Amino acid sequence: MITACTLDRDDHLELNEISPGAPIGQDVIWLDVNQATDEERDWLEKLLVDDVPEGDEMGDIESSSRFRVGTDGVHIQSLFPQRLANDTRGANMHFTLRNNLLISFRDTEISIVRLLRRYIRRNIAEISSSLDVLLMLLDLKVDQLSDLIEDAYVTLDRTADLMTDEAHVEDNLRELIHQEELNSQVVQALYDTRRALRFIRKTCDSTLEDRQIRNIEELLGDIESILPHTQFLTNKINFQLEASMGYTNHKQNKIIKIFSVAAVVFMPPTWIASLYGMNFQEMPELGWKYGYPISIGMMALSALLTYLFFRKKGWL
Repeated sequence: MITACTLDRDDHLELNEISPGAPIGQDVIWLDVNQATDEERDWLEKLLVDDVPEGDEMGDIESSSRFRVGTDGVHIQSLFPQRLANDTRGANMHFTLRNNLLISFRDTEISIVRLLRRYIRRNIAEISSSLDVLLMLLDLKVDQLSDLIEDAYVTLDRTADLMTDEAHVEDNLRELIHQEELNSQVVQALYDTRRALRFIRKTCDSTLEDRQIRNIEELLGDIESILPHTQFLTNKINFQLEASMGYTNHKQNKIIKIFSVAAVVFMPPTWIASLYGMNFQEMPELGWKYGYPISIGMMALSALLTYLFFRKKGWL
């Protein structure tokens, strides 16, 4: 599906779906391509770009693939976080910027794109060029990453309160593992966005307006202020993971300790029972009238003395 965003002389933005073969007017500043069909790919390659990126190509991590200048314009790949219920995944978008036209390629729905399109329909988006569209998408992404970090603080405060609650230990561990993965994705997206903004500032330096330069500098400043929070969250998550595992190990050690002490307590009675269970013919105790109760008493007394010894030592 291809959605065209047009900007008229009155700076009014409008979104319309277009089909392959439709004319592209001078007032079109953004083409958003979502899950392009073969027909749409062929049309775009002939009309606008040399090569429409495939899904696996948008996952490349080397700078030469994510940020480059080609014969058909400036190419940028950027990672966008995706919230799916209680899970978060990263989705790559490819941007081609040529003259005053931005072409974005994606293989899935991205919440930030939906949000920008809603702003455009309500006419509250401050956009006057194709580069403004790209900068606003990156701005919305930084805002979303900041929200994810704020949510992580709230979640970690809750997991800290439940850390020693045996009924929630497993749930806590699963949540902490999820937060570690989420924080890693946030860090990756922040670094990726910083690289994209620096590339735009360097590549489009001659065409950038003063307000766009200020916008880029503000976004870079926001990223620099957010990154220390991700490191703090990493330390906090690791601490809670280690504390949760330590608490679990402590509980397990207490159980093993009880079994170990119980085994030692019953060692003397077991030895006495084994001794008088041999039934040799020349055992004088076999003829004792009170041999049975005496042996029982010896077993009970030996167990009691062993227990009292452990109790005095503070091992129980």
